[in-house]
Amino acid sequence: MALVRWFGGDAFNRMEQMQREMNRLWSAARSPSQGWANVFPPINIYDDGESYIARAEMPGVKPDDIDVTVTGKTLTLRGKRTIAPAGKDETYHRRERSEGEFRRAFDLPEQVDGEKVQANFANGVLEILLPRAEQAKERKVQVSAS
Repeated sequence: MALVRWFGGDAFNRMEQMQREMNRLWSAARSPSQGWANVFPPINIYDDGESYIARAEMPGVKPDDIDVTVTGKTLTLRGKRTIAPAGKDETYHRRERSEGEFRRAFDLPEQVDGEKVQANFANGVLEILLPRAEQAKERKVQVSAS
């Protein structure tokens, strides 16, 4: 049986270089000018015990341009954001706000009651109340002695 040298020469240097490159890519993806920071709309989803509550920031979006759907455990947000263009004699110095159509889907831990879902849009924030389906709610079970 022959022994094969697994890390030969400067393999560790190559691995360190690869790690630095991966760190650079992850940092770039999290920067405000690109990557995760540009996911639209940013959203928080939390659980109050009876319902899931989703709050999405949507500045510049009109309520008529938002579509909210719930299927089983999946919440889907679709819509369109338009940004007023610069004037004809103006040019952008910096442009970080994007426009266009968006779509985001989120899997919730449990099914929700689609008939009772409510959505409210105020001050650029969409709030969605997603009550748990009856079969998904926690139930106290009586333990009997035998």
